[in-house]
Amino acid sequence: MKTRIYLLAICCLFLSSVSAQKSNKKKSKAVAEVATPVLPSGKALYFKNDPAMDRFITDLMAKMTLDEKIGQLNLPSSGDFVTGEAKNSDIGKKVEEGKVGGLFNIKGVAKIRDIQKVAVEKSRLKIPMIFGMDVVHGYETTFPIPLGLASSWDMNLIEQSAKIAAQEATADGICWTFSPMVDVSRDPRWGRVAEGSGEDVYLGSQIAKAMVHGYQGNSLADKNTMMSCVKHYALYGAVEAGRDYNTVDMGRLRMYNDYLPTYKAAVDAGVGSVMASFNEVDGIPATANRWLQTEVLRNQWGFGGFVVTDFTGINEIVNHGLGDLQHVSALALKAGIDMDMVGEGFLTTLKKSLNEGKITQADIDQAVRRILEAKYRLGLFSDPYKYCDLNRPKTEVYNQQNRSVARSIASQSVVLMKNANEVLPLKQTGTVAVIGPLGDNPENMPGTWSVAARHKEAISLLKGLKETMGDKVNFVYAKGSNFEYDAELESRSAMFGKNSYRDTRPVAEIIKEALEVAKKADVIVAALGEASEMSGECSSRSDISVPQSQKDLLVELKKLGKPIVLVLFTGRPLVLNQEKEIADAILNVWFPGSEAGYAISDVLFGKVNPSGKLPMTFPRSVGQVPLYYNYKSTGRPEKDEDKFEKFKSVYLDIPNSPLYPFGYGLSYTTFNYSDISLSSSKLQGNQTLKASVTLTNTGKYDGAEVVQLYIRDLVGSITRPIKELKGFQKIMLKVGESKTVTFDITPESLKFYNSDLKYDWESGDFEIKIGGNSNDLKTATINWTK
Repeated sequence: MKTRIYLLAICCLFLSSVSAQKSNKKKSKAVAEVATPVLPSGKALYFKNDPAMDRFITDLMAKMTLDEKIGQLNLPSSGDFVTGEAKNSDIGKKVEEGKVGGLFNIKGVAKIRDIQKVAVEKSRLKIPMIFGMDVVHGYETTFPIPLGLASSWDMNLIEQSAKIAAQEATADGICWTFSPMVDVSRDPRWGRVAEGSGEDVYLGSQIAKAMVHGYQGNSLADKNTMMSCVKHYALYGAVEAGRDYNTVDMGRLRMYNDYLPTYKAAVDAGVGSVMASFNEVDGIPATANRWLQTEVLRNQWGFGGFVVTDFTGINEIVNHGLGDLQHVSALALKAGIDMDMVGEGFLTTLKKSLNEGKITQADIDQAVRRILEAKYRLGLFSDPYKYCDLNRPKTEVYNQQNRSVARSIASQSVVLMKNANEVLPLKQTGTVAVIGPLGDNPENMPGTWSVAARHKEAISLLKGLKETMGDKVNFVYAKGSNFEYDAELESRSAMFGKNSYRDTRPVAEIIKEALEVAKKADVIVAALGEASEMSGECSSRSDISVPQSQKDLLVELKKLGKPIVLVLFTGRPLVLNQEKEIADAILNVWFPGSEAGYAISDVLFGKVNPSGKLPMTFPRSVGQVPLYYNYKSTGRPEKDEDKFEKFKSVYLDIPNSPLYPFGYGLSYTTFNYSDISLSSSKLQGNQTLKASVTLTNTGKYDGAEVVQLYIRDLVGSITRPIKELKGFQKIMLKVGESKTVTFDITPESLKFYNSDLKYDWESGDFEIKIGGNSNDLKTATINWTK
């Protein structure tokens, strides 16, 4: 069946320019009040028919041999080679023979130009290559890890980060990014929560749209936009035991209501490609799951791009127990997979399967057409060297402008979790001791999946503090502890060139040195938490506490009787019971990116008032996991989640409540919420409900607050969550200023997938909840009938 055809965007350059000018005017205003901007329809931009493209690809495919067609479906990793040696490499030979459709993990515009030259000057049909990379949260200029970006709750900032990432990556030859990762996850043991947007499907969907639009812009014909690839489709964030690559098992209702919408949001935004996940879905690995890849993705959602496997995803179906490589490769192709990453199952078996009647020529042609359409949409047939301008990297990559934006975004992603006695912001006088293994460690600042980053040039906390404060503050430093007592365990988190700078002296000596340094200070900044590769792919943890070596350091520092500010580096929610008791202030900075030290300093000393909010719940114990705000009531719900009551759904040893709830985050100022004002308490049909609160800055600093809207469906045909996020606005207020914040609520906000998997809403009573986090909410009740 012929796929839908994308609109070639070259003809839209003028309209794109006008649209961009309007967008820039909007962004020049003060802090955006609404953090969920209306983005252009992706399908309108990318999925319209293009007869010229259709004719071109049909003519090209008529000239292709079977081997050349199968070659287009092959996506190897480049390895590496010296510039000028591409044509003599194994990859170069395969490209020349027409056995490669694209490459990834190749960095540098000169290298990419070399291999593209082989494709378009040496191969028989001169079909250009597509070049991909995991540009996940920036290219050389890195932004906070995605979980940190999500903490900003600011879609304009998130879109801007993706736009800059696309600008830098395309300047260096990359035209395809394996991002965004939109897997909803409620289990912080899973290390890949660092790559996603947290536990909530609504917030995750808004971020998915913003990221896709940031990468792809209004026109893929532009040289500074790139094709996005949403991953990992689907349900990967729900792996059992939080262990990477593990099994996922859930019913269709949970899939459709809680996990699939983020992928659909990316598809609706016009994402050009989708990556299949490693896990199984309904007993069939996603890479071979036709229901998932064709019935849902294409037939239900109307996706018109191409689907690529994850790294050796087809080969791994063999380990799942579905057959040998030839058999599972045929399964994957017929399921709807178009491109095989690294495994070469398509390259080595499809021809045989075709001859044996296990697949059809139409199966192959359909996948080939989708790959060629992507290259056409990117303008590679018109100009194979479109992304190979050797001059662009000199001015567009890692420049000061991009780094300044990264600094600003990082500071707005920080979450203030505790601030007893207003210890923060710090005074710009006296002596500050920076203690901890993350106090002066530049390589760990960009965080996981920062494959193109200049790790050694990232700004450490100590460097950032010294350079921003100059002679105003005296800074002293000691490492104080290693990341872990166990050297072998620490080595697992020092991968990809990220040095842990392990200190081999006796533990007592390391701590003694830190205490002597800290005694000289007025306040202690403890830089503790995870090394950057303690979260990310294949970095699952059964114990999500701060490592014991660092806990012991913190206990000893507390004995000095000085104020302690915990600057927490992490890629996941951690169990912080002891840290919450010891530290006077906790500033969760995640992993802030290239400009980490500058951004953290901006917040510590009050240049920036923190406004971040948690996109994931922080548990009291790993035993509570999975823990999330929008759970369902049981038949024996607790009356108070902080109190024990026998024969209720509670624990014996700890409260049900989290340590820090979803949506939580403090400010240096304080905000007061009025009661909710409703335009009506009884509505019918497609009316619009206006729900308002008056927000007042009652503190001593100007600041921004993320006002959150939740709705509870009190009676339904199926059980419904106790609350669901349905909107948010980020409001900037000066000291003493008040503003009325209004949410327009329509029946669309009440819809869910019912037991028939029909997306609809039901008449009844609803609670409207507005506040600063998922636990601290004002509530009003309405009745809405059809």
